[in-house]
Amino acid sequence: MDVSDEFDSGMEPTDDLASFEIVNLLDPSADIDGHVQESRDKAKLKTQLISAWNNVRYGGWSLKGKPRLSKSSPVCLLGQSYQLSYSGERESFRRAFSSLLWMTYRRGFPPLDGSALTSDAGWGCMLRSAQMLLAQGLMLHMMPAGWTWPATHHQTKDDLEVLDTRLLDDPLRESRRDSGKPRRCSLGTTIDCETQEEQTHRRIVSWFGDLSSAPFGLHRLVELGRASGKRAGDWYGPAIAAHILQKAVAASEVSNLEVYVAQDCTVYIGDVINLCGTSYTDLSARCRSGWKSLVLLVPVCLGSEVLNPAYTRCVTRLLELQCCMGIIGGKPKHSLFFVGFQDDQLIYLDPHYCQTTVDVQQDNFPLESFHCKTVRKMPFNRMDPSCTVGFYAASRGDFQTLCSDVTKALTSSEEKYPIFTFVEGHNNASDSVTHIKTRDRLGPIKNKSCLDEFVLL
Repeated sequence: MDVSDEFDSGMEPTDDLASFEIVNLLDPSADIDGHVQESRDKAKLKTQLISAWNNVRYGGWSLKGKPRLSKSSPVCLLGQSYQLSYSGERESFRRAFSSLLWMTYRRGFPPLDGSALTSDAGWGCMLRSAQMLLAQGLMLHMMPAGWTWPATHHQTKDDLEVLDTRLLDDPLRESRRDSGKPRRCSLGTTIDCETQEEQTHRRIVSWFGDLSSAPFGLHRLVELGRASGKRAGDWYGPAIAAHILQKAVAASEVSNLEVYVAQDCTVYIGDVINLCGTSYTDLSARCRSGWKSLVLLVPVCLGSEVLNPAYTRCVTRLLELQCCMGIIGGKPKHSLFFVGFQDDQLIYLDPHYCQTTVDVQQDNFPLESFHCKTVRKMPFNRMDPSCTVGFYAASRGDFQTLCSDVTKALTSSEEKYPIFTFVEGHNNASDSVTHIKTRDRLGPIKNKSCLDEFVLL
């Protein structure tokens, strides 16, 4: 049984409402007027009790049993296939997975503006999943191809078996994706080069810190969500999360990177090229000069109330692409970050683990809590149909390849109509389109299609 089955009810609004009701029963004077400070103290107490309750619920996440991957089937991780029956590729998979940035619930951070919340346990999982998606894009944008976190070399075990340190010298350990590509720095080379890469790694992590100054931290994302009517403590959907990421990157100081969010399941090539700063007629040029790298986010719906089985193959084809950054979505009431698959199981990173906030302003702050070495999986048929797919293109040529590869993947599925399309030209209605969130959380709403998430004004 998938260990995450035990957390299906983790996003139920009634849980937090029950916590509030318990506090009110303990404190019948909570509604007395004229005691401003007393009311503030009680609100703080409510927050602390809710946080404590969520810590009990999510704090034991790492103590649960771990699902095992099969060594007889290949496993796909963000465009790379690994044959786990070979020890070298098994080690490569372990390193690649453990090097992904993992964002989870946190507790003990400064109160979010406009609230007394010092933890996002129980409500912030979609924002954490969105952070992981953006973090993957930043790693592709700023780190050398095939980079892995050096600390993963010292792991003692994972979901496969006890690590044999002799495997570190296995010539097959490098992924096949990187075998023909030049690398700015290989593992085991000079300390100076590793230090430079690790500094970049640490800087990217710091951008997601739990403080108001972090450009992609929870405080910033919640602030940007206000334009869509969201507040701290609300639930966010994958489409609104995509728009929040777009605003966050636009307001940041990350150089040579743009985020484009598809409207109505359509990617307008002319708009993308204008955004990235090059001429429409020069698309085929493979020179990177004059082009800003692209993070493409596409909110889609893979069914009405449940996942349409015809889209399963489409999802696997997208995850097999090297340009794919992953998928944020999850299962009903439970956001996840999908990064791969094996057989009929999706592989994901789970934000539903409450950890203590890390002070990323300190020199050499610990990085271990931002990396996960436990692989989790779930059946495709439990995937919520509402999700956002992410892609990355470093150059104009990469974007052209992305359009071609993604279109092929979308039109090779059993479903007659692709889940989204690329079209020439521009979205002339873009200035009059407003994105409105009508679903407060993942999961089907009776008599409503997940496409109700998009409203044209």
